[in-house]
Amino acid sequence: MSEQKQQIRNILVTGGAGYVGSVLVPKLVKAGYQVTVLDLYIYGTEVLQSIKANPLLKEVIGDIRDQNLLKKIMPKIDAVIHLACISNDPSFELDPNLAKSINYDAFPNLVDIAKDSGVKRFIYASSSSVYGIKKEPYVTEDLSLQPLTDYSKYKALCEDILEQKRQNDFITLTLRPATVCGYSPRMRLDLTVNILTNHAVNNRNIRVFGGSQMRPNINIEDMTDLYVKLMTFPDKAIDGKIFNVGHQNHKVSQIAELVKSKLDYDVSINTVPTNDHRSYHISSEAISRELGFKPKHGIDGAISNVITAFSRRLIPDPMTKPIYYNIEVMKNLNLK
Repeated sequence: MSEQKQQIRNILVTGGAGYVGSVLVPKLVKAGYQVTVLDLYIYGTEVLQSIKANPLLKEVIGDIRDQNLLKKIMPKIDAVIHLACISNDPSFELDPNLAKSINYDAFPNLVDIAKDSGVKRFIYASSSSVYGIKKEPYVTEDLSLQPLTDYSKYKALCEDILEQKRQNDFITLTLRPATVCGYSPRMRLDLTVNILTNHAVNNRNIRVFGGSQMRPNINIEDMTDLYVKLMTFPDKAIDGKIFNVGHQNHKVSQIAELVKSKLDYDVSINTVPTNDHRSYHISSEAISRELGFKPKHGIDGAISNVITAFSRRLIPDPMTKPIYYNIEVMKNLNLK
């Protein structure tokens, strides 16, 4: 066991029952960490079923806005991976006050309670959408932030808060992930790669709006492998750093063709006009250069995993079940 791993034994994952968290938490447990999950579990309590009996897992159903709860569970935590948020623009805009209270207002208290409780390392999942639309061919971490939506704006503002609270014994790291894709026990079918794969498999037709827009993506397996690896890096390698985390920047039309190529039956692709021509593209050269992070699975691997999950009937009723679509769940959620 490395010296760094000995230093970090107990990890709190906020949003640990979410799309990324439900893939990440089993990997952390497998690596030997004691993991506490704090989540509202609004997408189901069974997403961590494969490890529920493992003594290294502790599940807490609760709200990150609950300061008393945070003070109760934070002692003895060595590292926080903060994933919890109202995710994506439509869900945020459905109830902006609720979303702001979770994504932004709760953040300073979460960081302060972590610091006061002796947490050594705090990793924040921001978003590559904080850049807005850039003309530069490679969007690097030093470019200005011009978020286009409130969701992205508050992600950016939380980055500033975390930097202000950083100190020698409180190591902070901000990641700006591309759109995560692939299969998860808490499946989402409202993300570009997953949407196109769903329609190809279940409708044998992909409808592409525009198609020329660029979208950066990263396989959920690569994203979660990185979080696990970040527990082992020495402080000086990550402290105060901000890294883009992506893999491949593809046009939406290219993703559609890639999905089609993975299936052994005919799939039609229909392109229709759109008023949304926003393109996003990021460079992940910095994290590759400084931490040696090189994604292994890729977008084609994510597509294959989703196709396999459909064939194994792990995603029942994909076209009609609201649980796969964040905004549909939020519409029916009585959360204040």
